[in-house]
Amino acid sequence: MKVTEDWWATAALAETLMQAHEALSRARPKPGTRDPRVWRDYHLRSAAIYTEVAQIDRGHFHEATAWATCERQRGEEFDRQIKSKNAGNASASSSVDKAS
Repeated sequence: MKVTEDWWATAALAETLMQAHEALSRARPKPGTRDPRVWRDYHLRSAAIYTEVAQIDRGHFHEATAWATCERQRGEEFDRQIKSKNAGNASASSSVDKAS
């Protein structure tokens, strides 16, 4: 198991917002990671963790929910970038096919 997977396992067990923050900050991709799929997955997984924590750490319900919303939006933005890039690559390759 990779070190980041250990932190994902720890994050999944978080019962407080602070525990989630700590584990997710350690599970975060390395600085300079350029693959948008890695960032999308990180943000969407983080959103799921914060959503769960909001139900457990009721004293931080609103803050955890806000974190979940922000992380989900970030993940969805990376997803749009990936889809846009894939669509661009598909149209570029179909143009090449037509020119051949």
